[in-house]
Amino acid sequence: MASALAAKMGFNSLLRKQAKNFNVRICTMESDMEFSCEVKWKGKDLFDFVCRTLGLRETWFFGLRYNIKDTVAWLKMEKRVLDQEVPKEEPITLHFLAKFYPENAEEELVQDITQHLFFLQVKKNILEEEIHCPPEASVLLASYAVHAKYGEYDPNVHKPGFLAEEELLPKRVINLYQMTAEMWEERITACYAEHRGRTREDAEVEYLKIAQDLDMYGVNYFLIRNKKGTDLLLGVDALGLHIYEPDNRLTPKCSFPWNEIRNISYSDKEFTIRPLGKKTNVFKFNSSRLRVNKLILQLCIGNHDLFIRRRRVDSLEVQQMKSQAREARARKQVERQRLQREKQLREEAERARDELKRRLIQLQDEAHMANDALLRSEQTADLLAEKAQIAEEEAKLLAQKAAEAETEMQRIKVTAIRGQEERRLMEQKMLEAEMLALKMADESERRAREAEQLRQDLQEAKESERRAKHKLLEITSRAVYASPGLPSDSMPPDLSFSRENLSFDFKDTDMKRLSMEIEKEKVEYMEKSKHLQEQLNELKTEIESLKMKERETPLDIIHNQNTEQGTSKHSNFKKMDGEEEGKSKKGQV
Repeated sequence: MASALAAKMGFNSLLRKQAKNFNVRICTMESDMEFSCEVKWKGKDLFDFVCRTLGLRETWFFGLRYNIKDTVAWLKMEKRVLDQEVPKEEPITLHFLAKFYPENAEEELVQDITQHLFFLQVKKNILEEEIHCPPEASVLLASYAVHAKYGEYDPNVHKPGFLAEEELLPKRVINLYQMTAEMWEERITACYAEHRGRTREDAEVEYLKIAQDLDMYGVNYFLIRNKKGTDLLLGVDALGLHIYEPDNRLTPKCSFPWNEIRNISYSDKEFTIRPLGKKTNVFKFNSSRLRVNKLILQLCIGNHDLFIRRRRVDSLEVQQMKSQAREARARKQVERQRLQREKQLREEAERARDELKRRLIQLQDEAHMANDALLRSEQTADLLAEKAQIAEEEAKLLAQKAAEAETEMQRIKVTAIRGQEERRLMEQKMLEAEMLALKMADESERRAREAEQLRQDLQEAKESERRAKHKLLEITSRAVYASPGLPSDSMPPDLSFSRENLSFDFKDTDMKRLSMEIEKEKVEYMEKSKHLQEQLNELKTEIESLKMKERETPLDIIHNQNTEQGTSKHSNFKKMDGEEEGKSKKGQV
């Protein structure tokens, strides 16, 4: 099977050699590019083509990297592309990445495209935790990353939730705190709002300035063993070589700056570092594979060359690039200042416009309010006029009513005077009526006594008549028995006397008529007395409301009490007469 695979690889290599072109996919941190290359192209030809396509002139920081088995390798510039151990499938995938890192990104990176590519690569390494970053630095770096993407902070545009889909913090940092995505966004936005006045390029440079101080920034780590067989890590960066414990990539056990290293060499799998001091021991270590040693050597040579280059006078090309960059930045600065002034003027104009609009709206509101107030005042004036008219009419009516009231008061006074007179007259009439009632009561008593006397006389007459009749019957019966044939003139004298006495007797009809007349007079008197009493009561009821009790005399009070009790002088008389009559009857009995 291995022989078949080798035969296939050889066949593919033969086909590539026979073909005139081959396809390559270049993956940058921002986008992918795919194009066709000539078979004879060396690594430098392909690399220069990519740099020209990107507009990159600071080419010494970058390289084309590819994956090979369980490690990585960088495309060699002096060899043909197809002669190297690049992937055999087409298109050939290569990654355009920073191979060497600057010591000071702000001073060394001249072009904006260079800064941008470094910014994208460092940000990716931090988010993928290839570079360890503390939480507080992660938040600050995230704020600069947001500024580099969205520009200057605008609260009207960058509202809560605009970072919901962004990946800004390492998962390790997010898991380290009990904070929601909204809380992280709030912290990042607060830092983002403080970066006013910076451009996107400035934000990327600030990002790199913070990131270059991280312990793992720009360090390539390789697993090695010392002579004792102890596992260690070798770190290669822009400052020198560092030896780490396998579980601690932040703090090196020892370091070898480039200016203190005399020579670096390897033989097969053994790597040797010779410091400048003669008393310093040579450091030797072994790597797992020869390919790793080659990669370590490439990185050491490149970083050492850049270390020496930084400490020399810049070449004409670099000076020209820096001069052009300064001019470009100056132009950008001027343009930025102009834009800033224009923006400021526009903002001031907008503020003035908004103020004018606000003032206009305020004036319109004031005019509307004034118009409403005018309408209300007119309505109020009309209402007040109506009220004044109504008040005038009411005043006239009140004056009329006052006059009527005055008239009524005079009338009431007159009526009161009349009422007093009438009450006085009524009291006088009542007194007269009482006197009349007393007289009538006296008359009634007198008539009653007369009737009683007449009744007694009638009884006596009846008794006399009865006795006379009885005597007459006795005399008549005697005469009849004595001499029935005697004439009337021969009667004895006492008979004529008896007849004379009989001539004074009353007949039954006369007595009845007399009794009826007496009863009739008594009934009429009682009716008159009853009618008079009703009139008195009615008159008393009418004047009772006008009575002023505080002016009652003691006699008035006694009279009222007697009236309520039904006692009077005549009732006492009747009581006394009744008692005397009873006594007389007892005497007769």
